[in-house]
Amino acid sequence: MPIPKSLERNGRAKPAKRATNLSLSTDVLQAAKDLDINISQVCDSYLREYVRTELERHWRKQHAEFISAYNATIEREGLPLEEWKSF
Repeated sequence: MPIPKSLERNGRAKPAKRATNLSLSTDVLQAAKDLDINISQVCDSYLREYVRTELERHWRKQHAEFISAYNATIEREGLPLEEWKSF
């Protein structure tokens, strides 16, 4: 599953927004309002990061076998072109 542009670390796309219902603890909601916190912005930012993290976790899980095999090959054979590196 590709990562949507709006979830990329340097994503410049400004996604469309849609109204939704959300249930929050009344004490936390009141404290956020008292502090003039933009609840929609905080929820959107946190959820965006959480979704990005989950997509990354799923990608790593899907590709774990390949990553393991690649790492074993590097350990066994060394890095490609290692003999020509200048540092």
